[in-house]
Amino acid sequence: MGGKEILLVMGSPRKEGNSATLAKQLAAGAEATGAEVESFYLHALNIQPCTACNACREEKGKGCVIDDDMEILYPKLRQGDALVIASPIYWFTVSAQTKLFMDRWYALGGPGEEYAAFAGKRIGIVLTYADADPFVSGAVNALRTFQDAFNYVGAEIVGMIYGSASEAGEIRKNRDLMEKAYELGKQLGSS
Repeated sequence: MGGKEILLVMGSPRKEGNSATLAKQLAAGAEATGAEVESFYLHALNIQPCTACNACREEKGKGCVIDDDMEILYPKLRQGDALVIASPIYWFTVSAQTKLFMDRWYALGGPGEEYAAFAGKRIGIVLTYADADPFVSGAVNALRTFQDAFNYVGAEIVGMIYGSASEAGEIRKNRDLMEKAYELGKQLGSS
């Protein structure tokens, strides 16, 4: 019915973790605008690392030869209006689950495609970390990675929500951050 399609991927191994909590709040904001949000927990998916075989580069449209759950996500990455990535910061950058997911985007840029799957796509980023300082925690490394990657593929980062919390779900107490996540969801869901 004309609502935006948003793919939300959560890279935390904890379904009730802080990044997942903010992501769900963002999804609620997007759904309030009539957007359709489809969510995936990367930890529950079978996503193998890229094998650097380059088969995806040999023939236009061939895609990745690894038969795993990225085959579910590739068409959703291509068709959606927006992508939201939520990840905790582990060891100074995004979680391993998130990094695996991102590395497999390589298959979206085969001959003549030039990462068209991302061109013009709207992006939302959600990050949580334990240390209050984004430099000490490493969040700044993840933010920079997203800025560089999405600039390279021609996607627009609409907003980044990030903040500190230690215990799972503790982020709910940060009303300002929860409101910002909801508002970013509304922004991504709007025209």
